[in-house]
Amino acid sequence: MTPASIALSRFGYGIGARGAAPKDPRGWLLGQLEAYDPSPAVIAKRTRAGGDIGEMLGLLRNLRRDTREMAEMTAKDSMMADASRGEMRDAALANLPPELREKYVEARGMLAQDIGMRVNLAVSSKAPMMERMVHFWSNHFSVSVGKLGTQVAVGDHEFTAIRPHVLGRFGDMLEAATLHPAMLLYLDQFQSVGPNSPAQKRRAQRGGDDGDPQRPRGLNENLAREILELHTLGVGGGYSQADVTEFARALTGWTVPGIARVDRFGEDQPSGAKFVAVAHEPGVRRVLGRSYPAGAADQARAILRDLAVHPSTAKFIATKLARHFAGDTPPPALVARLEADFNRTGGDLASLTRALIAAPEVWQAGPVKFRTPFEWLVASLRLTGTQDLPPRRIVAALTQLGHVPWRAPSPAGYDDIAASWAGPDALLKRVELAGQIARDAAIEDVAARAEAAFPGALSGPTRTQLARAESGKQALALLLVSPEMLRR
Repeated sequence: MTPASIALSRFGYGIGARGAAPKDPRGWLLGQLEAYDPSPAVIAKRTRAGGDIGEMLGLLRNLRRDTREMAEMTAKDSMMADASRGEMRDAALANLPPELREKYVEARGMLAQDIGMRVNLAVSSKAPMMERMVHFWSNHFSVSVGKLGTQVAVGDHEFTAIRPHVLGRFGDMLEAATLHPAMLLYLDQFQSVGPNSPAQKRRAQRGGDDGDPQRPRGLNENLAREILELHTLGVGGGYSQADVTEFARALTGWTVPGIARVDRFGEDQPSGAKFVAVAHEPGVRRVLGRSYPAGAADQARAILRDLAVHPSTAKFIATKLARHFAGDTPPPALVARLEADFNRTGGDLASLTRALIAAPEVWQAGPVKFRTPFEWLVASLRLTGTQDLPPRRIVAALTQLGHVPWRAPSPAGYDDIAASWAGPDALLKRVELAGQIARDAAIEDVAARAEAAFPGALSGPTRTQLARAESGKQALALLLVSPEMLRR
């Protein structure tokens, strides 16, 4: 790979519809930091679903209850025994009041709209490296629609908590992303109540649960654990179970809007979340050897600020970024260079991005990464000049590829190593989709387009295959699954 090809494909999403190979690859990448628009018009004008995350949570709980009841009825009726769970869900949805059914359908439509917007932005972007950075950080702070209610919030999480901060301070992104309603819902923080909080004491006095006022309950450690393990320090980063528990106590009170009692007693937060002081665990917290005085919502923020600049966080972030741009086994020298920049600047992500561009390890001539399905689809659409695809077609394509945004199987996000995406079945799905994309594209000279897309890097075997193709459509389909397109 030549420097121009590396700048196009390894840092970005390949050549654009009217793009050309950069004459100054590093300068071209650095210029994208200035050209990046954190809030393009399509996001600023984005249509939101009616209601909010709390309302959607209640709606989906009712739908799940009705589906369960219908399943129980079906199990007793032999004539209905073959009904699928999907059919039962559809029947339950049909039985909802019209206004609730409309909100549910609207939420599903908004999710498709947001996924389509994300892809079309990357396809048309003149700063593709920065779109890649948005997607990298969004996967780092992964939220999945596998959790009921998140459909109305995952797009907003990326658009408002990630995009504005990709060139800012890591600490600002950490706070915005982890205290966003989508994350609070996804990791069950919205249900976490301090064992000794006024709310829990009143509940115990009323005989809540087993009525034992001495037994602490209501604390959920999921968010605290994932912030430490996945978002900041990393596994082996120096924290203990006691730190997890103490951090979880500091996070109590943070919850989502749209729940009646929350809206009545909660305080609005910049992230869109609510803070309910009576649910917060009182007292001083001690995390990683440092004490944090009682401070309601600010107690968790203070801990997040220190985690953001912790040396273990610098190493963890540097390793993950190096893996994404320089190979599944990141070069130690690159990790050390990025780690030093993070520590020196206190997590300045603009500086970290410049350090990455300047690093010699990321300009290695051979391919260093296997493209994920999402990366491959965006690169294919850019190369063929296919823009503004309808959201449902985009979602269908990504579903076929097994890589739908905001649907990772765990809070760790989607894997970033070749072994997760290079299986025979996964490659076959790319071949099938490549044929569909090629049929709809209008490229007269595929060979010329291939040379432009991979300047100085197109291999002899690929040229031969393109020349032997029976038609331009077949040649384009072959190009889309060539080694040059599959790796970066």
